[in-house]
Amino acid sequence: MSTVAQPLLDTIEADEPSNPPTTNNASQAKSNRTPVVLTPTTHSSNQMATTESDAESGIAGIFRQSAHPMALFFLYFFRTAAILVYILCGWFTSNYVLSTVIVVVLLAMDFWNCRNVAGRTLVGLRFWNQVDEDGESYWVFESRDPSRPANPVDSKMFWIALYVFPALWAALLIVSLLKLGFAFIPIVVLALVFNVTNVIGFTYADRDAKQKWANSVGGWGLGSLGGIGGQIITGAVKKSVGKVFGT
Repeated sequence: MSTVAQPLLDTIEADEPSNPPTTNNASQAKSNRTPVVLTPTTHSSNQMATTESDAESGIAGIFRQSAHPMALFFLYFFRTAAILVYILCGWFTSNYVLSTVIVVVLLAMDFWNCRNVAGRTLVGLRFWNQVDEDGESYWVFESRDPSRPANPVDSKMFWIALYVFPALWAALLIVSLLKLGFAFIPIVVLALVFNVTNVIGFTYADRDAKQKWANSVGGWGLGSLGGIGGQIITGAVKKSVGKVFGT
């Protein structure tokens, strides 16, 4: 029977899987994987908002200041399109199957794009579930390099999209229940499953990145104090940070 392990703290690259471990050394092989850190670019940092009026320049200003405007556009496009089609499909067609297929396709495209493209390029985070040869399932998180932070505009807009749209689908679920529209409830539930999965995955990936960053800072800065005192302080910092981020 497979068991679910704790999230893997070492970051690895999904596109270059390591050599398959032997049956007797599976756990040791997982711990020896080469860490890979995602580093979101900030090539448009010269266009960043420098004043409050520039930061509030509307949608055009957001895309102008974004380091990855195309990734940001498609993140909102798929999510907005799925909700609009769900709400407005009854005005254009009475074909329930066609409407359902379109919404499900948009939801699937949004789920894939958010997890594999938008999260990686906008905030430098990615996650997935992996099963080793022993049948053991565990979560793998990739995280950005803390010394190279993501574009602030991209990061803010990504987290807004990540948390706002599940709330919108939850509101639509309540409306469907009140209107007794039970035929559309499975679509809304599927949308919530996709959206909430991304919320949980990226939240844990971000928390894992902050945990590793805090531990590295504590080990480098406080460890330099030397002696027993430095070790005690370093251990206390790492333990307290671990409690804060739930690891």
